[in-house]
Amino acid sequence: MSSRALRRLKGEQRAQAALNALKLTDEDEEEQMKSDETAHKQKNISNIFELIGEADVDVSVSDEETAERLIDRKQEGAPLEKDAVKDEKSNKKKKKKKKKTLAEIGRDDLSVGDDIDAFLETLEKKKGMSYQSADHIATENRPVLYVEHRNLNPETELKRYFGARAVLGDQRSKQRQRQFHRCTWMTIFKDTWPRFSRPGISMSLVESKDGIQHFTFEHNRDYQQVQFKFFDAVESMDPNNFVVLLQLNPYHIDSLLQLSDVCRIQEDQETARDLIERALYSFECAFHPVFSLTSGTCRLDYRRPENRAFYLVLFKHMTFLEKRGCPRTALEYCKLILSLDPDNDPLCMLLIFDFLCLRCREYTTLIRLYEEWEVHRNLSQLPNFSFSVALSYYHLSQQEDISPVENQQLKQKSNVLLQNALIMFPGALMPLLDLCTVQPDAVVSSHAFFGPSSQIGQPPALSELVSLYVGRCHSLWKEAGLMLWLEENVRKVLKRVDLHDPYLEDCQNKRKQRYQSAPRNIHRHVLMSEIKEATATLPLEVTTQPGMGFDPLPPLDSIVSYIRPERQNMGASNESTLSLFFRSLLPNFNLQLCQFCIFILMKQLTTVPTFTCLCSPSFLSLLQSD
Repeated sequence: MSSRALRRLKGEQRAQAALNALKLTDEDEEEQMKSDETAHKQKNISNIFELIGEADVDVSVSDEETAERLIDRKQEGAPLEKDAVKDEKSNKKKKKKKKKTLAEIGRDDLSVGDDIDAFLETLEKKKGMSYQSADHIATENRPVLYVEHRNLNPETELKRYFGARAVLGDQRSKQRQRQFHRCTWMTIFKDTWPRFSRPGISMSLVESKDGIQHFTFEHNRDYQQVQFKFFDAVESMDPNNFVVLLQLNPYHIDSLLQLSDVCRIQEDQETARDLIERALYSFECAFHPVFSLTSGTCRLDYRRPENRAFYLVLFKHMTFLEKRGCPRTALEYCKLILSLDPDNDPLCMLLIFDFLCLRCREYTTLIRLYEEWEVHRNLSQLPNFSFSVALSYYHLSQQEDISPVENQQLKQKSNVLLQNALIMFPGALMPLLDLCTVQPDAVVSSHAFFGPSSQIGQPPALSELVSLYVGRCHSLWKEAGLMLWLEENVRKVLKRVDLHDPYLEDCQNKRKQRYQSAPRNIHRHVLMSEIKEATATLPLEVTTQPGMGFDPLPPLDSIVSYIRPERQNMGASNESTLSLFFRSLLPNFNLQLCQFCIFILMKQLTTVPTFTCLCSPSFLSLLQSD
């Protein structure tokens, strides 16, 4: 509750208490007037039991008058009831107690109004503790990769930060005018998008085995023809061809991906993000009725080209969300991508999972994944998990709602994990301090364990992983408290090195035996992340390959469902050197059609500095303009 709402509530309660006090005063005066009138009327009434039976009349007579009347009643021979006296006295007591209770309530309201802020804070804390305990119990019972529908919408996170009014704006007034569109979880159809019609993508169930459903996307014949045109546009190396293709097919996935990369390179982030959201909407409309985003039992084979585009769209959308300031939503998409193929992890989402958890302060989620997957995935051998899990324990130890004993245990755990990470990956310290603009101590920089030899002697695969972690997560270490904690543990590590701790030799043997060559999914992740520190460490067999934004480093064992027909090159077998020269200048050059153009060129070669083929579209457009 905001401070304005608390002040308003406080003022309303104080005003209500004042009104209650005034009301009590008015009631006392009215009752006094009624009692006087009743006493005046009682002089002409002989039956006292008629007065007792009336509930609305306040009988306020003395005990002497009551005794005299009872004697008179006895002398007249009327029946005398003892309960009458008791009822009269009980009514008097009830009146007094009622007045006293109302007065006490008024005083209590005033006291609560004076301390309304503390009262509401206590109430909110009680509710917050109950909600947190309920959420904690529910989270423990769910799988670690459980995806929540509401967390897939970035507006949920933005509303938590800025409020619903700031996020929605005037959208509520336009909801009645909005046309009906299919309800989706990941994106919402925008009025600025073209009219949606199914582009030719569908999803089918391949098999269901041991509670796991395997799905795949499929392209119909029309979509395959558009895909062939897209390949021609890629070979032309002209981004305008993608625009033309999207004008005819506004929901073609690969064209949206490629044009989004072009807009991002041109620093048009808004358009690039909008194109990715449009592709995501097209995919969601093609989902199979059984396909679920939250169950964690649905699989998509990355070896199929039709499925790769869905992986890439989710990854790029996650990247845009993280840059937009929605790390909690980005973490949910990271879980979703990882749940589609957790065994193979084609985009190697484990290399970014820890970063997103630390960004949105989901420390328990990171620790839980580390503890559950360490046995069969050996996550401690990844530099990002070794450092990030230690950092998570440190942040948990800094919380105020834990006991001193628990605080000491968490701090000790974080120290042990950080020291092990520094011993296992000594080449990460100096680059991390360099990017954090921290000058290391002379003792640390001059020591051989953390010196230049620790970086030069690393295997290529390990250098790639360390550079990726340092380039992505160095901003998380730019805190004074973290640097002091890091410095303390670095000094402890140096003491262990000087004492020849056996753990150092064990880590050295692991570095030599492992990290000889990185798998293909790590290279693919580095290419898509575009972190310059990690991209510089890629091997030559990766950097020399022609890379396509719509399919970076495709798997070597791809499952191809349809093949692009070969293009017919007329006269390509008997082309001369001159024709090959013209084809390099003019992609539309044809020897049989452009013989007259060659004649013109040879005649005017000395006078014409530039030449345009008469059969090319640019020349035809020039003729039309003339």
